[in-house]
Amino acid sequence: MKISEFFNKELIVTNLDAKCKEDVFDVLYKKLYENGFVKESYLEAIKKREKNFPTGLQLNRYNVAIPHTDPEHVVKPAIAVATLKNPVIFKNMANPLEDVEVNIIFMIALNESHSQVEMLQQLIQLIQNDSLIDEIIREDGGDGIEKIIKQNSQKLTGGK
Repeated sequence: MKISEFFNKELIVTNLDAKCKEDVFDVLYKKLYENGFVKESYLEAIKKREKNFPTGLQLNRYNVAIPHTDPEHVVKPAIAVATLKNPVIFKNMANPLEDVEVNIIFMIALNESHSQVEMLQQLIQLIQNDSLIDEIIREDGGDGIEKIIKQNSQKLTGGK
């Protein structure tokens, strides 16, 4: 399965003015819930999991967070995206005592745990591509971000 199949312009928010990660969770959850991708329990589950298993990633130019939770809170798979007007603080996945100023969030909703590994591998390839993240950050609409990801999904799946 290609990562591009998980992205949907209705689930993308650009230039979000958030004060903290919970603001981002609330906005992306609302998009996922209103479009039938997640159950009502998803928001609380994502907040609880983030406390125990932080998802902030310190990268080169922009820092990323990839919050996710268990499949029982998901109706159908998707990835919601938020690019931020100003960074918000997440705890570092590698060192939970360390803060990471995050610029972009990929909130994952998967309904099967076995599909998580392949999709995460493709997402890691995407977030490690500085020029691709640059393009995504500069976009000012879900259409543009969805298009960028679809155009680059061949590279992310190794040409599959």
